[in-house]
Amino acid sequence: MQHTENNLIFGLDIGTRSVVGILGYEREEGFHVVASHMEFHETRAMIDGQIHNIDHVAKVIQKVKNALEKKTNSVLKKVCIAAAGRVLETMETTVHIDIDETVDITEEQVQSLELQGIEKAMHKVNYQENDQTLPFYCVGYTVTKYYLNRFEMTHLIGHKGASIGVDVLSTFLPTEVVNSLYKVMDLVGLEVYSLTLEPIAAIHIAIPQAFRLLNIALVDIGAGTSDIAITKGGSIVAYGMISNAGDEITESIVHHYLVDFSTAEKIKIKASTKGKTVSFKDALGLKQTVDLSEVRQVMEPALQRLATMIYTKIIELNGGHATNAVFIVGGGGQIKGLTSKIAHGLNILDERVALRGKDVLTQITSNDPHFKKNPEYVTPIGICCTGLQNNHHDFIEVFFNDESIRVFNTQRLTVMDIVALKGIDPKVFIPKSGKDLSFTLNGEIQNVKGFLGEPATVYVNHKKSDLSTPIAMHDYITLVYGKKGADCVITIDNLLKGSPYFVLNGEKKLLDLQIFVNNTKKSPMYVIAEGDDVQIVYPTLQQVLDGFSIDYTVAFINESEAERSQKVYINDQVHTFFEESEKESVPQNKIEKELYIIVNQHPVVLTGKETYVFVDIFDVIDFDRTQAKGNLITTINQKTAGYMDFLHAGDQIEIYWEKER
Repeated sequence: MQHTENNLIFGLDIGTRSVVGILGYEREEGFHVVASHMEFHETRAMIDGQIHNIDHVAKVIQKVKNALEKKTNSVLKKVCIAAAGRVLETMETTVHIDIDETVDITEEQVQSLELQGIEKAMHKVNYQENDQTLPFYCVGYTVTKYYLNRFEMTHLIGHKGASIGVDVLSTFLPTEVVNSLYKVMDLVGLEVYSLTLEPIAAIHIAIPQAFRLLNIALVDIGAGTSDIAITKGGSIVAYGMISNAGDEITESIVHHYLVDFSTAEKIKIKASTKGKTVSFKDALGLKQTVDLSEVRQVMEPALQRLATMIYTKIIELNGGHATNAVFIVGGGGQIKGLTSKIAHGLNILDERVALRGKDVLTQITSNDPHFKKNPEYVTPIGICCTGLQNNHHDFIEVFFNDESIRVFNTQRLTVMDIVALKGIDPKVFIPKSGKDLSFTLNGEIQNVKGFLGEPATVYVNHKKSDLSTPIAMHDYITLVYGKKGADCVITIDNLLKGSPYFVLNGEKKLLDLQIFVNNTKKSPMYVIAEGDDVQIVYPTLQQVLDGFSIDYTVAFINESEAERSQKVYINDQVHTFFEESEKESVPQNKIEKELYIIVNQHPVVLTGKETYVFVDIFDVIDFDRTQAKGNLITTINQKTAGYMDFLHAGDQIEIYWEKER
């Protein structure tokens, strides 16, 4: 949006004691002030930057608007305003979560961790002791510390550990502040063109963009409160406020010399000059002339309290450390000696605490004799320039899963801000595994993990994104919730990894196992439950060879001579040897080459072996044992059968899942 001499920008700085209006336009060489006007509140209509009496504040703004219109012979319809930094709520939270220490920490995990810190802060700030909800907008946050296994870390991504943690400093703006500002503007017939935060407006003028990479504190000292903003890495990372400013110093003069507030203000201002004395009349009408050195001594305790509160708050907002420099603006910051006291408290050089006024307004020109290039005008000029250069919307509208949302535009909004505003559980962005299974197998505790789930997925304008993706006006955000992983489901058959075979004299054979769960015999398809005591009883060498009617004089298991009582396990190699003279011939009528049986009412032919057992039928029928659908029922001639039961010609076989019938 271009602005010319006939296209003016109107900015209002609505303070606790006064309202300052600026009317001007932008030129190549800098902003030009066409007219300025200040009006004081006649009552306490504003308290700590919050509008308490809408009608009274509207009347003061109307006076400012009328004065500027008269000076410029124009009609003002749009206005740039700012929400006071002193109404911002700052909340510091700490969050620790347990993670899988075998897997590298991902960016998604860290983002979710930060989001949990914001959510915790939002819960604290939105729910007071009376349990009434007071909606706040999150206008910014910064991470002050990360933790790995409870130890402080600079970065987390790529590391492994059992737990991660974060300290988050979140800043919130009450919705009531915004609503009351809009209401007042409606009453005076003004449309809000731009809404920013006072600290952002002040920084726009006081701290050039190139300097915002540095760790600097901006302190706007007004009448009743002092606003503080911290910059680092090119952004404003924290806001704060102390309820102490210029008025407290003025009041110390009021009480000491028994003068009214206006007179005390003049004495305070005089004390910051190079004069030697000041003359005034007290409340009794007596004229007094006192040394300014005495006035400074009277102001000293209040001045020290203000300085102490300022540098203490700066250290708190900056994660426990002093900033590299401090810039001071506002009328209350012009008191002599204040900057050096702040520097001393921060343990930095005096010249690193600077009053910003005329030096940062060098590019500002004006024809208005009432306009002064002093710290009081830094914020109002910043409000105008912010509206001019950013050309942004005060609140932007986005769509979150088809829901329209208005959110305060901090110029660095991301998906995370919207997720935090909606109160989405941050844990949805971490894949959640299904339940693990713990049981005992032959006396040893077994722990089998559940399946890993799917994390929530974010799309911005139908493109896959993440929590750090920037958003703008009318963006469409879709959150597809993740899925929890399947619980661990395992059968005895799964433990055995299929049919339990061994090798007998070079031929693969099925091993006859006995399975007991909690002392009750079960089939291989039994689904193991939490806490089960599973016993798998393996046969002895004698039992195995008797089952196959093999005579022998010497037997080997895995190339080692074995005793008859030795156990035979899955995949064992068994070899038997006997002298030819001791071998008994097998009658030919006992060798079956084909066996005809009935399986599930269908005829089946088994071929290729001398003898057949129940499990051989799975070689010729289509039956999936890997997907358990209940208890597996196996019968021979209507009697319960085991896998190693022998089959005979004409046997009636039944096999099915119990839930299927």
